[in-house]
Amino acid sequence: MDKNGQKAKAKKAAGLRKAVQAGWGILSNAYIKGFLPGDPVIYQGKLKQVCVPGMNCYSCPGALGSCPIGSMQAIFDNRHRGIGAYVIGYLAIIGLFIGRFICAWLCLFGLIQELLYKIPTPKLTVPEKIDRPLRYLKYVMLFVMVFLLPFFYRSKYGVGEPFFCKYICPVGTLEGGIPLVLLNSMMRGALGWLFRWKFLLLILCIAASIFIYRPFCKYICPLGNVIKLMTKQNQLGTAI
Repeated sequence: MDKNGQKAKAKKAAGLRKAVQAGWGILSNAYIKGFLPGDPVIYQGKLKQVCVPGMNCYSCPGALGSCPIGSMQAIFDNRHRGIGAYVIGYLAIIGLFIGRFICAWLCLFGLIQELLYKIPTPKLTVPEKIDRPLRYLKYVMLFVMVFLLPFFYRSKYGVGEPFFCKYICPVGTLEGGIPLVLLNSMMRGALGWLFRWKFLLLILCIAASIFIYRPFCKYICPLGNVIKLMTKQNQLGTAI
């Protein structure tokens, strides 16, 4: 096959991948009632007990399933040990059979970053001496924000907090926080420092995505690391 043929084939495959990402994003956020104006109701049916492959906020008005990272933070709540065992087993199966496929084909937030990167602007290549240590930040997010802090910290009610989801994750702000605030006037009147902080992180992530290919996936997202730890081979996804 000549170079033009190879480029056409690669372009077709990339288009198919983006279509699958978009389709899965729509399907996993198909609870239309949650987007109706007034007092949005988050879906709480049986599907919410299932983790959605990819980063997809539990609190999104349309979300039908749960986020694996959000669910993992419930592992250290003594009342939710069953959830913890289920999530670990779920991620182990994903890592064993499809590896990082979900990052490349099923993560809606990954698609959003890719589309932002297509905006015609000069692109940035992060120098290796900066890029390499920054990639360890994902492990900090995983072991500190997802595991250690929820394990050691207890609220006055005796339960751990979902630190990564609450204080870091821009996916939750984009898919959950902003839609809920737009749909509910009472929530707009109750916004505080936490929403402003999360909104700032989202803006920084969006801005970085215009110049750097999938920066959230490269440097912040703990889900890819969880799957990587579950498998020795990760050849199905894109290099992120």
